[in-house]
Amino acid sequence: MKGIQVKSEIKPLKKVLLHRPGRELLNLTPNTLEELLFDDIPYLKVAEEEHDAFSLLLRKNGVEVVYLEELMAQVLDMGEDIRHEFLKQYIAEAGVRASKYNQVIYEYLSGIRHSKTLVLKTMEGIYLNELNAISRNDEPSLADMVRGDSRIVVNPMPNLYFTRDPFESIGIGAGINRMFSQTRCRETIYADFIFRYHPDFVDVPHYYERTLPFHIEGGDVLNLTEHTLAVGISQRTEPDAIEALARNIFNAPVASIETILAIKIPESRAFMHLDTVFTQIDVDKFMVHPGILDPVEVFKITLSKEGKLQIMRQRETLEMTLAHALGVDHVTLIKCGGGDRITAEREQWNDGSNTLCIAPGKVVVYERNDVTNAILRSHGLTVLEIPSSELSRGRGGPRCMSMPLWRE
Repeated sequence: MKGIQVKSEIKPLKKVLLHRPGRELLNLTPNTLEELLFDDIPYLKVAEEEHDAFSLLLRKNGVEVVYLEELMAQVLDMGEDIRHEFLKQYIAEAGVRASKYNQVIYEYLSGIRHSKTLVLKTMEGIYLNELNAISRNDEPSLADMVRGDSRIVVNPMPNLYFTRDPFESIGIGAGINRMFSQTRCRETIYADFIFRYHPDFVDVPHYYERTLPFHIEGGDVLNLTEHTLAVGISQRTEPDAIEALARNIFNAPVASIETILAIKIPESRAFMHLDTVFTQIDVDKFMVHPGILDPVEVFKITLSKEGKLQIMRQRETLEMTLAHALGVDHVTLIKCGGGDRITAEREQWNDGSNTLCIAPGKVVVYERNDVTNAILRSHGLTVLEIPSSELSRGRGGPRCMSMPLWRE
């Protein structure tokens, strides 16, 4: 299966992109948690075990699993010119303020000849003491002498195991995102190179580029049908980005999307993306956090005959808007925590609404959200649970941790 085909949130999942959490989590410290968008430091050993259980469950259900780090390594193996281009771009975006380190970092990374090891190192981050062998003949730096060898020169990218956000699959195309925070903007460099050079993805049309000025993240993008896209207006996705995405999609001859529903949700870390509060789980069912329902604003974006965007505020309920989009008589919104405020807030914090649908009525969830999971079962859904004591510390669930590349 080359390329991308994702025209639904619920049709059988056949191929998915993951990133197994690695040593980047070891470079989180209490002092860097806020900057790197974490609330706590996951225990890597257990996080890896939990992620492996997730991957195994997907494979057992007929899903081909490919890894970000392996695709990127395959790109680097294509030639020294691509390797050189990647390292130059990576260093330029790393935010290294001391110019003397740029060449030293390039020499250090160039010395890592095994491509997957190199990719993992760029994700992990770089400490000053790793560069000392190369920079030992340089003039001494006051900053280096004061801060010591343990100073981190290039920050890690601990959010990478949430592969949903750096880009999104839309139909047979993709959007490569400009992300909300500087620390996550760097993550999109891997998607950029994979979509430019990897033979499986080089022909995928682009509906958004990371160089555009407005922020958008993949967790806000849901493929409702072949013709309808839902995009959250959230803490991390701007209305301007949705308009730019809409223009690019509507003007692309290969795109089948005719309607975009922009759904406004509260701007807070607890809600973060649309998929943290709202996911489709069956042909006529959605998982939803009750906190977004009163009220929820929906804007319908289409293209006029004159080629201009038409934007209309929807006057009907969210249920009616979704039913019309899906072509069903009605939809059921299943509330996280059963609607109980305390339970909903607790399980929402641990991504009770962030389900990954791998076939109609079959969803992958975190096992810790036992109240919500029981409610899903009571509605006739097949609920596949994965362990999550450490993965959930990153504030993202099974949907956040997966980027579908192919659905039936």
